[in-house]
Amino acid sequence: MKTNRRSGRAAPPPLSRLPGGNVRVRADQRDAALELAVAALGFIATESDELSRFLALTGIDPSSIRTAAKEPGFLGGVLAYIAGNERTLLAFAAHAGVAPEEIEKARIILAGTDWERDTP
Repeated sequence: MKTNRRSGRAAPPPLSRLPGGNVRVRADQRDAALELAVAALGFIATESDELSRFLALTGIDPSSIRTAAKEPGFLGGVLAYIAGNERTLLAFAAHAGVAPEEIEKARIILAGTDWERDTP
């Protein structure tokens, strides 16, 4: 089993699919996703350029971040922000010692659903 270089913990097991495209998430997967999202928020907070960009794009006030972090969906939004810019994604993935794909998997877990792009 692959381990995280930084924490030494085992990587979360793959997601299992339920009929209809829904994703079954185990408690350990959700905990790992939350841990990664909290690390992403910390990464943003320590990088002044990223923090400025994050605040500007989200419209959140710096004093409200702690409160917002307790809201469902906020940490998934943090991972969506990280994944939305390739430079940020690669920098955070290297910082966290995870493959960039793991960030999207964690975002999906926190969102509670799988996202599929609508194509014409």
